[in-house]
Amino acid sequence: MIPSIPQPRFVSLAYTGYVIAFFIFLALPLVVVAVFAFNDSQFPSLPWEGFTWNWFFGSERPMIGVFHERSILRAIGTSAFVAVLVSILSVAVGLSNAFLFNRYRFRGQGILYIFMLLPLVVPGIVLGISILVFSSRIANGLWDVAQWDLEALRPGLTLVVLGQFSFIATISTLVLGARLQKFDRSLEEAAMNLGANRLTAVRTITLPYLGPAMVGAFVVAFLMSFENFNTTLMLVGSDAPLTIAMFDRLKEGSTPLLNAVSLLLMIGSSCLALVMIAFQKRG
Repeated sequence: MIPSIPQPRFVSLAYTGYVIAFFIFLALPLVVVAVFAFNDSQFPSLPWEGFTWNWFFGSERPMIGVFHERSILRAIGTSAFVAVLVSILSVAVGLSNAFLFNRYRFRGQGILYIFMLLPLVVPGIVLGISILVFSSRIANGLWDVAQWDLEALRPGLTLVVLGQFSFIATISTLVLGARLQKFDRSLEEAAMNLGANRLTAVRTITLPYLGPAMVGAFVVAFLMSFENFNTTLMLVGSDAPLTIAMFDRLKEGSTPLLNAVSLLLMIGSSCLALVMIAFQKRG
């Protein structure tokens, strides 16, 4: 553990081999998925039939590509729409929670903090089923009492957004709260001594300091929402996000089209991660 202490050559080689094997274990499935996205075959498996771009740009069946498959493009748009809404809500609520738990002390704060963390330990399927049962009972009760059919409480994008928001907001709170704890409040006091009110001091001093963390929380929330499956599966309606659309396709039989979609997701996730790292370094 301490680099300055000499170690036997066998131990050093074993440790190096372990690190290499660990990263191969992580990367090999991704490499296999990426490679078979270019296989000129109807099935994502050996033997290798040749290189092709058809699973990305093909316009004729059976080798229709991602960019010509309307159902996949529609699902990507749905996932992006949901992810943006969830990210905005999560960052906004996470920012409020960060100030609440870092700046104020009140009775029951510890219990409230535990309740905020609960969605992280509840399985996604259980969380989705609970939200679905709760909303359905409210919707059925409104129909029985007033003959009012509230579509927002039925399976659909509204419930998907609320279901994902219920646990992603907690992650945003932890990210922003960790950044806020490092903030020197004397900077706000100095701004108020110069004539600024508290709101102006927070807007001009604190929020710019939290900017990199807000970008990071937004990116994390976007990726978690875009790739969420368990909770979304329980709450989805007719407009299926990408993960549900891929799952439905997989039940019919896997094709390299799914590999192509997965490769695009890996590239997109990597680009967003680089954006987050750039903003963190800037901060």
